[in-house]
Amino acid sequence: MTLAADPRHPAALPHWEETPADLADAIREIKPALRARIEASGRSVQEVFAAVEQRIEARIAEIEADRARGEEVWPVLDYDAIAGGTVTPAETAKLRKRGCLVVRGHFPREQALAWDAGIVDYVERNEFFENYTGPGDDFFGSVGSKPEIYPVYWSQAQMQARQSERMATVQSFLNSFWKHTDDDGTRWFDPDRDALYPDRIRRRPPGTDSAGLGTHCDPGTLDLWMTREYQQAFRHLFDGTAEQYDPWDAAHRTTGPQYPGSTMCSAFRTFQGWTALSDMDADQGVLHTVPIPEIMAYLLLRPLLSDVPEDSMCGVRTNQVFPVTKRWHPVLYRALTPIPDVRAGDSVWWHCDMVHSVAPVDNQKGWGNVMYIPAAPWCPRNETYAASVREAFLTGSSPSDFPEEHYERSWTGFRRVPHSAEFRRLTACGALRRWEPAVF
Repeated sequence: MTLAADPRHPAALPHWEETPADLADAIREIKPALRARIEASGRSVQEVFAAVEQRIEARIAEIEADRARGEEVWPVLDYDAIAGGTVTPAETAKLRKRGCLVVRGHFPREQALAWDAGIVDYVERNEFFENYTGPGDDFFGSVGSKPEIYPVYWSQAQMQARQSERMATVQSFLNSFWKHTDDDGTRWFDPDRDALYPDRIRRRPPGTDSAGLGTHCDPGTLDLWMTREYQQAFRHLFDGTAEQYDPWDAAHRTTGPQYPGSTMCSAFRTFQGWTALSDMDADQGVLHTVPIPEIMAYLLLRPLLSDVPEDSMCGVRTNQVFPVTKRWHPVLYRALTPIPDVRAGDSVWWHCDMVHSVAPVDNQKGWGNVMYIPAAPWCPRNETYAASVREAFLTGSSPSDFPEEHYERSWTGFRRVPHSAEFRRLTACGALRRWEPAVF
């Protein structure tokens, strides 16, 4: 543990750049330090949290009012409007307020269905089901349907979707909502260059019973309170000026460490996302979010209140996702909202801080197939991770953020040669112009 001096405030914050050896003891140390930092502003923790709670309540009331009027809570935009620059100011404002988006027709339906069929051929040809040994992590293993999350990263379908110009167009559009350059010229990320973060696929067949995934968020765990860079990223929450907190400010998010664990993401993602490979109705075990991007203000200040045990951060621990529970955060469940119906070729996006879950389903109607592809812009943190991604690609290995399953190392249909015909074709048409040094 070291002390971080800040001349603007009399109370220095302890910080741990690596996981503390005694987590409970570190929590007992950081909580009074954070309270003292807040109280140095002349306001109590209770006063600051009350202001945040009022802001969140206002957002929840807006969501409930939209529902009552029969309006769609989630913003929905056509890909052509994004590509053509015809998104209206009202649509832009709604996306900024809700922090999530469905892109209709992101890819042609026929293309998405062909990708889905190609993935089926890829896994069946390589006898994935005969060799599948079960889920490699406890979190996705909890869904109950096996296999649902396929540890497949390097299929031609995934590579083509990640590298396409249509994906680049949407990622750049979403990145533009973030403040990525400070007034002093510090550039926290490049909004027009993506790091090609490789993730898995989900295939859920008709008739599936799935337990879903609990309500949680993904930006980190105890490091959000305990590392210096995150203390700077959330400086307004911890210095009594929570009204100035901007969830779209990337400052300090792209440079700091993150505590390791089986559920961590080494990359900085502006938006998490997936691309639909099948049609999915909103009542068939789909993604739900609390569409309030500033929700981190509520989540990070809540443990500092007096009703939370002094060695607890409302259940947040390392090596697990950040839980959002009815015990500590009941008001947020009022805003939990499913995505609209989506069709093959649509994509779904949500702010990296956003609370989300996957609803359970019994006897699912139709397929529920997606490729996970986020917006992960080029920045110091993502540049570091990209080096390991390149090695994983060349060998067909599972990327280092994921369990060491490595099914694709011996598969046919996996392209190990970086200058394959597919690579040359994509380079020639410009689809790799933003990422050329990143992976290949």
